[in-house]
This record gives sequence, C-alpha cells and structure tokens, in this order.
Amino acid sequence: MLIRVLGSGAGGGFPQWNCNCQNCLRLRRGEISARPRTQSSIAVSTDGNDWVLFNASPDIRFQLEANPPLQPRHGVRDTPIRAIVLIDAQIDHTAGLLFLRESTRPLQVYCSEPVYQDLTTGFPVLNLLEHYCGVEPHRIPLDGGAFTIPGIADLRFVGHALKSKAPPYSPHRHAPHPGDNIGVLVEQPSSGKKLYYAPGLGEIEPQVLAAMHEADCVLVDGTFWSEDEMAKVGSPKRAREIGHLPQSGPGGMIEVLGQIPPLTRKILIHINNTNPILDEDSPERQRLAAAGIEVAYDGMEIVL
Repeated sequence: MLIRVLGSGAGGGFPQWNCNCQNCLRLRRGEISARPRTQSSIAVSTDGNDWVLFNASPDIRFQLEANPPLQPRHGVRDTPIRAIVLIDAQIDHTAGLLFLRESTRPLQVYCSEPVYQDLTTGFPVLNLLEHYCGVEPHRIPLDGGAFTIPGIADLRFVGHALKSKAPPYSPHRHAPHPGDNIGVLVEQPSSGKKLYYAPGLGEIEPQVLAAMHEADCVLVDGTFWSEDEMAKVGSPKRAREIGHLPQSGPGGMIEVLGQIPPLTRKILIHINNTNPILDEDSPERQRLAAAGIEVAYDGMEIVL
C-alpha cells in the first residue's frame, strides 16, 4: 500500500496567512527549524497508477502539482484520482472540491450521510458542482461493513463514526450526529496491511482503539499539543471543545499511542500552526520522538 501525505497542516496551514504566533512569525523570518504545511489530505494507492484522495483541501491544486504520481498522464485532460473519500464536511477538507470542477467525468465522492447533508445544504458544494463536472455521491456505511471503490484494485475500506464536531456552519454543530466525522481503516487484502486514518479525534472510543490495534500504521489527529493551546493566541476555545484530543496530559494522544503495539507506525497529521511540535528542535518534538511517534509533513511517503 502506498500513502502520500499531500498536506499535513490543520485549517489555515502553516504559516497561517493572518497569524503572527511564534511559530508562524519565526517561520517567516527563517528562525525556526520547521517545514511549511498545507491543509491536511492524503492519497492512497496499491499500484501507483490509480489513487483514492482522502479529503480535498483548499490547497489541492498546489498539492497535486507537488506530487507527480497524481498528475495527468494520458490525453489532454486526465487524472489518476478515481475517487474522493471525505472524512468530514469541514471547509479545510472540502473546499478543494471546487478546484476539481474541470474534471471530464463526475467526481466519485464517498462520505457519510451527515456529511452529504451538510455539503448539499449549509455548504452546498456538491450542488454547485452539478453545474460543472457533476458528482456521483456514495454513502459510507458506519455499521462496520466494508466497501470497495471501482477502479481501485486490492483495497477495501471500513468507516466508523467518531466523537468530534460538525463544521461551524452545520445546523447540528452543537447537536452531534454519528458520522459528522469518521475514521477509516484501509486494508490491502493481498498483503493484509492496514492503515487507520483519523485526522480529527475528540475522544478515544472502543472502535477507535480497536482500529489502532488492528492497523500497521495509524495516521491520526495531531492538531494541538495541549488542551489550552489556543489560549496563547487569544482564543477561549479548548482543544477537546472543538473536537481534537491534545497530545499531552492525562488521556492525551501520547498516552493513547503508548498502548499500541510497538511495531505499529504512529504518525500525527493535521498539525495546527500553534502546535510546538512544528519546531523540530523543540522539547515537545523530542518527547514525541522518544515515544516513537512521527510527525507528518507535506510530501511524506509511507509504504506498507
């Protein structure tokens, strides 16, 4: 299984366009050992020719240009992207669909029912695309049933609901629905290798821990280091309040990943611009390394 990290940052990327936090300021000044990051998205394949895109960030055009395997190969207009799986309906994971409107065939979009409802009402991007390339929506089952994607050989997918938050524009932002945010276990039957992808995790539920134990690689929420991280930039919102489990502290991601078998590859993605782990020389980054936890970066390649 081939996994390419197209974008590893949280909403706004790194540096964020209007942010002057210490991370963003120091990156612009060249005073920090850190890499710029676009907004989170990955692509998965088994043969390097046909790919599934997970999320479509507002940075999708730049991400595709930076990843030759995802660029056109045949004819005047072409794409090796066979389908798009949406983890949630957040702007930073779905606005990129608008940049794919020149597709010569309808976009094959896989998502949960609540995500479909949000993307046809509060943020009707799927409706807008009907005036361009069109969309063929496919519902992701959340009952433990697996699904496959036509054109993608030797991959099967199992999705499950997570406790997180619907987008701020959603009518049920404060009344969560199962499927507002999902995790996906991706399996290659021929090899038995499995990837667990969950860039937004507000709570570690039994199905999440089970999927982590089952996977050969977990690529999970690395948004915030601490529960009160946003307070340092003037926001009263806490990490769990907006649907993200911080890395540090009791019950944090470091503690959770410490329960996973040592041979499992553990990687954080969806890193917020305020997170100190972006500084590769920081004590927080060193703590992750000591725990055997990696930090995703744009262009990262994972082979299982």
